[in-house]
Amino acid sequence: MAAGEFSSAERFALDDAIRKAEQASRVEFSLFVGSAEGEPRAFATQLHNSLVAPSRSILIMVDPAARALEIVTGGYVRRTLSDTEVELTAAQMQSSFAEGDLVGGLKHGIAMLADHARPQNTLHAG
Repeated sequence: MAAGEFSSAERFALDDAIRKAEQASRVEFSLFVGSAEGEPRAFATQLHNSLVAPSRSILIMVDPAARALEIVTGGYVRRTLSDTEVELTAAQMQSSFAEGDLVGGLKHGIAMLADHARPQNTLHAG
């Protein structure tokens, strides 16, 4: 499924999920749904590196035809988002995808990543 194959309502829902995630986590989210050119991980990494601020970005790449999901995070993001949290999110997303719910899986995954990437509040002694 190419991104152009989403309905207007689905595109709106995904855009809304990304906007909310960015506000909550203060990092950039990018989503690519379509055919990966070559090996999916290398393609996703190439896409991530081409972003305006890759260090502060999370890229989710889904190739439905190849059944591939890649999540690439920048250095700044990895300060608060662990590999384990990314793996758990990917597993949740793949479960939704297996049930035929691509949009729901993406929305839920974006929200999970944002929640985990959110900077922790710190208390300062005065």
